[in-house]
Amino acid sequence: MNFLAHIHLSGENELIKIGNFMADGVRGKQYEHFPREIQKGILLHRAIDTFTDAHPIFRQSTKKLHSRYHHYAGVIVDMYYDHFLAKNWSNYNSENLALYANTFYQSLLDNHTILTTKTQNLLPYMMEYNWLVSYQSIPGLERILSQMDHRTKNQSLMRFATEELITYYDEFETEFSLFYKEVQLFSKHKLAQL
Repeated sequence: MNFLAHIHLSGENELIKIGNFMADGVRGKQYEHFPREIQKGILLHRAIDTFTDAHPIFRQSTKKLHSRYHHYAGVIVDMYYDHFLAKNWSNYNSENLALYANTFYQSLLDNHTILTTKTQNLLPYMMEYNWLVSYQSIPGLERILSQMDHRTKNQSLMRFATEELITYYDEFETEFSLFYKEVQLFSKHKLAQL
């Protein structure tokens, strides 16, 4: 799962959303230095990642990409799944995606001092290119994948990953739909435990 899914799976609490969003930049027990609700978001993120990586449907999706993208296959499927979530947003949330994204960006700005440095540095680009909304279109997704590829010095080949998305589009969309139902239930239960 990538940014949009992690935020969406966090429920309505702003700080849990923020913690879930920035969790990748928080190592080990560093999470204990954040406010309690942020901690919950970070722990939820880690649980979602573990659930996702081991899930047979997610693995089925990554199998189609392994030969070309190797260990980046999971990252790419995360992006594909965010594309399908954004594209089918009205099936999962009653709020307009653009409004939802703007509310989240504002929440990050309002809580800027508790963000990790990595998140603070990422935020201007995320807002300028409106990543959460741009996932909706294949060209928008391709631009983000190209930016990610650039950060790997073009070693990941992610700039080409929309080719497989287009080739196996219906399969990936079906896999996403089945998987997302399960991860929503998992996240709801996990959140209740935290």
